[in-house]
Amino acid sequence: MSGTQGPAAPEPPGERVAADLATVVGLLSRRLRTASPDSLLTPTQRTVLARLHTEGPATTAALARAEYVKPQSMRLTLGALEERGFVARTPDPNDGRQSVVSITDSGRTTLDAVRAAKHSWLAQALDAEFDPAERRLVAEATVLLGRLVER
Repeated sequence: MSGTQGPAAPEPPGERVAADLATVVGLLSRRLRTASPDSLLTPTQRTVLARLHTEGPATTAALARAEYVKPQSMRLTLGALEERGFVARTPDPNDGRQSVVSITDSGRTTLDAVRAAKHSWLAQALDAEFDPAERRLVAEATVLLGRLVER
């Protein structure tokens, strides 16, 4: 065998890469949802708790805007989270007609459990399916994808 390689594969069109990436990301997202403990949180509830954990307390209207949903939908999501003790409401110091929603310790614990289950599944899958060189490639692609979502 000679040390030369055949011709380089043609560069895939951006549209094709975009379609394939969207499909794979969607499948991975669904698979990660199944990795977390049953019925702990819906995807919307998890996203709202994660936002409150990362960005701090917010009004229902601000959360609705951030999640691109109607305020009525956000009220339902927050009502379910509040019922389970995952969020708490306090009067808005700037506008007494509104309330500010915060994540509770119970909400943080639940969010941590969901995240830990997903991370555990993914780490085990990466170790089982990929050799070290492939894991390095996934790590490099992760950095590139992180740059993409920050645009």
